[in-house]
Amino acid sequence: MHSHDHGLQADLDQMLKLSIGRRKSMLWLMAGSAAALPVLGCGGGGSDAASTSSTGSTGTTSTTSTTSTTTGSSTTGTTTGTTTTTTTGTCSVIPEETGGPYPGDGTNSNSSGVVNVLTMSGVVRKDIRSSFNGPTGTAAGVPLTIKLKILNANNACGNAANFAVYLWHCDREGRYSLYSSGVTDQNYLRGVQEADANGELTFTTIFPGCYDGRMPHVHFEVYATLAKAASASNRIKTSQFTFPMATLNEVYATSGYSTSVSNLARISYTTDNIFSDGYSLQLASMSGNATDGYVATLTLAVVA
Repeated sequence: MHSHDHGLQADLDQMLKLSIGRRKSMLWLMAGSAAALPVLGCGGGGSDAASTSSTGSTGTTSTTSTTSTTTGSSTTGTTTGTTTTTTTGTCSVIPEETGGPYPGDGTNSNSSGVVNVLTMSGVVRKDIRSSFNGPTGTAAGVPLTIKLKILNANNACGNAANFAVYLWHCDREGRYSLYSSGVTDQNYLRGVQEADANGELTFTTIFPGCYDGRMPHVHFEVYATLAKAASASNRIKTSQFTFPMATLNEVYATSGYSTSVSNLARISYTTDNIFSDGYSLQLASMSGNATDGYVATLTLAVVA
């Protein structure tokens, strides 16, 4: 997409012109002799616990929905992380998680004021390795392709066609652009993509490092349309996903990730303030290798 000077709305206008849960579920209990009633069960620079956690969304469908909320105290911050998993229809909704202290979506500030990439020209992009709309830095690291498939739990868990995702994560050194020392003038590793008719979208990026106090992870927000992704107030889901330990060990054995090795040794899924209560819906499937790069695949259901 070519750069403009008027933010996401201008990008949209230009584009128009150019044209289960954390606990296993799904148990059926028989009620009476006349009918069966479905009963569904639920399934760097710093710590994400520094941001106030939010409560997950629940929705109304033609079937029974059950929500289970587990709150775990942060091991690295002063607030708690809350995870909510909702099982709706035939799919489990990915848990709601904190956006952390570095969202860059207009909901908080850095030392220079409010930080918001969602209104910047060029934010709608597949390759998020380089900065955009002025800054020119590029994040180095092992290549990573992120493939997401979104399901609409309020529509029989069908494909969430044309939904949008804002995705961000730290760089190889564990720093978040716009916030962390040394990269406050950069906005790399942030971008928005619109899903296709199958609810699928892809980002090209680098494998994030492991900073002290958190398991490696990627943040994302889901929006019902690309147009609504221009404002964080429209987000319908905020969550995070992580990676298998075997992949983490492979990546961090490569050049440039030496700090991640020692940081990873001090944290685990069970002690992480976000994933300690379970992460089955937030664990990406991996393929590839450290030489050629990896592909991380995740299917996630949301209530829209």
